[in-house]
Formats: sequence, structure tokens, C-alpha cells
Amino acid sequence: MRNSRELFINMAQREIKGKYKRTILGQLWSLINPLAAMVIYTIVFGFILRVNPLPGDPSGLDVFPLWLLSGLLPWTFFTAVVTGGMGTLLSHAGLIKKVYFPRMVLVFSTAAAAAYNWAFEMVVLVVALMIFGSFVLPWLPLVIVFMAVLAAFAVGLALMLSIANVFFRDTQYLMSIVLQMWMYLTPIIYPIQLVSSQSDAIGPLFGDVTILSLYRLNPMERFVSVFRNLLYDNRMPLVNDMLFCVVAAIISLVVGYLVFSRHSRKLAELL
Repeated sequence: MRNSRELFINMAQREIKGKYKRTILGQLWSLINPLAAMVIYTIVFGFILRVNPLPGDPSGLDVFPLWLLSGLLPWTFFTAVVTGGMGTLLSHAGLIKKVYFPRMVLVFSTAAAAAYNWAFEMVVLVVALMIFGSFVLPWLPLVIVFMAVLAAFAVGLALMLSIANVFFRDTQYLMSIVLQMWMYLTPIIYPIQLVSSQSDAIGPLFGDVTILSLYRLNPMERFVSVFRNLLYDNRMPLVNDMLFCVVAAIISLVVGYLVFSRHSRKLAELL
């Protein structure tokens, strides 16, 4: 157990240091990337398409870039964990063939490195929110809790996809398309009110099922809603949303653990 913990720490540190090795800006690149995306989306959706989310309730904030970042940063962390964890077994194939160690450490260390970068980004976002008048400090403990819940959800998927990627190398290419579609099916760059209004206009699809009810089956929609409620609105998220996130994270992590454990012993042969 101690050896596994030391290996996890060493692998996570290696991921953190190696990602921006020999770059001039170093760790700042983890902040520049989401800021660049924020600028692009703000220009396209905030100024050209005139997407107007509701002001924060009760914070009163009405700053599109901050509203955008409150949903974008959780998404970028999620994709970093999923894509990084999905490819980690292949990228460490030589090590897996030579030495025995708990293979799951590779996925968790990749997630830890992504969490380190995300924490840095979230600190900058919190400071920006406070500068513009958000009373976010009382909500930070709950923000940290749901950062952990989102990490568990993402790690569970990464565990499953890392195994799938060993068996079917197309997985990483397919997931790049799936993640692009998933992002636009999540209210990150547009408010969910647009989906709600279209759902009301179309009416029930069958029985009491509407477009909005199907749309809200997306776990990332719930996570984005929770983070926006805490960071941008400064209010308690809906209990249903929080429970949905926790249940989704537990299911993802348990299923991911079981799938990975079942196939981890064959990895050296498959790679």
C-alpha cells in the first residue's frame, strides 16, 4: 500500500512537471488555454450571436465571460481527466510490460495532475468573481466537495475508456468526436433557458417526457448547473441536482473500478 502511494505521488509529480517542460510560460499555459477559449466563445456567442444568460441570482452578476468560465472550467477538467486517463495505459506500455505495479495508479495520477492544474484555474476564477462583486467565499467548501465529486465521475469514465482503448485503439478517436458533441449538448456556452423555451414550444414527445427532461439526463449538465449556482449565482444548488451528481459519480467510479480490475492483469499481454 505504501509503495502504491509513493508511486502515485511520483507519477502525479512527473505528469505535472513533464506537461509544460521546456516551455517559457510553464504552468501559466493551464490558465491561458481556457482563457483563450473564453475569449473566442465570448466574441462569437456574447457579441455576435448575442446570447444573454440571466444575471446571477442572488449575486446580481451580469458578466458573460465569468458566467462562461464558471461552466467551462469544470468541463475542461472533465475532458482532461477522461482523455488523459484514456491514453495513459498506451503511453506507459513499456513500463507496464517491464514492472508489475497497480495499473490503476496511472489513471489516478493523470487525474491528480489535471486536478492540480484545475485548482490553479479555479483560484484565478474565484479572485475574478470577487473583484466583480461575487460573494463566493462562503460557498467555497461546497465548491471543493463537488470538485471531488466531478473528479470521481471523470476518473470512473477514464478507467473504463482506458481499458477500451487497449482493446480497440479507435476509442480515443471516437471519444474526441463524442466529447465535442457532448460539450454542445451541455449548457456551457449557452443558457439552459434556450433549451427550456424550445422544449415548451414543441411540447411533450411522449407521455410527460419532454426535450428538456431528456436533455437533463446528461450528468455534465447537472455538474455545470451546480458550479454555476455556487460560483456565479452564490446560492445553494437544487437538491436533485446535487444528488444526481453524487449518484452519477458513484456509479461511474464503481463500474470503472470493476471493469478495470477485471482486465488489468491482461494488460501486459494486450499491450
